[in-house]
Amino acid sequence: MDLRHLKYFLAVAETRNFTQAAASCYVAQSALSQQIARLEKDVGARLFSRTSRSVRLTAAGELLEPLARRILADVDTARAALDALSGLRRGRLRLGLVQTRASSVDLVEVMADYHARYPGIDFHVTNAPSAEMAAAVLAGDLDIAVVGLGPRQIPDGLDHQVLAADPLVLIVPADHALADREVVDLADLPESHQLIQFTRGSGLRRQVEAAFARAGVEPGQHFQVGQIQDMIRLAARGIGVTVVPRSSVFDDSAPGASLRDVLPYGARALRIADEAAVHTICAVHDSKRLAPAAAAFLEVVERHAIRD
Repeated sequence: MDLRHLKYFLAVAETRNFTQAAASCYVAQSALSQQIARLEKDVGARLFSRTSRSVRLTAAGELLEPLARRILADVDTARAALDALSGLRRGRLRLGLVQTRASSVDLVEVMADYHARYPGIDFHVTNAPSAEMAAAVLAGDLDIAVVGLGPRQIPDGLDHQVLAADPLVLIVPADHALADREVVDLADLPESHQLIQFTRGSGLRRQVEAAFARAGVEPGQHFQVGQIQDMIRLAARGIGVTVVPRSSVFDDSAPGASLRDVLPYGARALRIADEAAVHTICAVHDSKRLAPAAAAFLEVVERHAIRD
């Protein structure tokens, strides 16, 4: 089985279009179609169901897709390991990064330190919901992902390193009924409250929903926003309430800083009584297929975690 055949197969599987797949692979459509036909002959089954309007994976194609991804990922890992015999001087690191910050580890500094140590390694950075990035590591599409998932939320088969456990806080407008409290139980929110939520599928969204479940209440009517600072500003303007990591509104490195000093429009950040209500940040990887560039990145992350 030719590795090129698998690359062409995945290109068609991703685009569901032979013309687009051929363009992305820089080959003529006729050549790509011939290679797909050869792959189908090798495996002894049709991989695509084709009509004039659509291209779909057959049952055999659906079975082959994750296997093809892992095969190509293993080949990349093998090549990187061979390169590492002469020192980690070239290669690539496919890194997934959560949008929320890891309060105890500055990932920008980690990346800068890593680049200074290994300038020949190219970064390929992906931003996506945590669940998607964890699945991509499991499938071999990413080497490492920094995700907002707790240890129990990480898929089986992945290893993890906890980087931060950031307490969640409730943001309410200045005139809210709970605004004068320092600590609040989520069950104390009025039934009519509107909750401003983070992106569906994100680790933060999961952890907030888990906190409401532990409190025995529904999250309430809500709408979704893709930026945490926008969530905070909307809550401050009275659109609703929101739950965010403490580090989003409070800089522990600023001596004497107060939560109430940094929030807009006099809004309040209230500590949540539930001690399990935390935003956990983990670096996840598959130790069975860890490329040298990825292993080196984990070492740099660990140094920064110890330093902090």
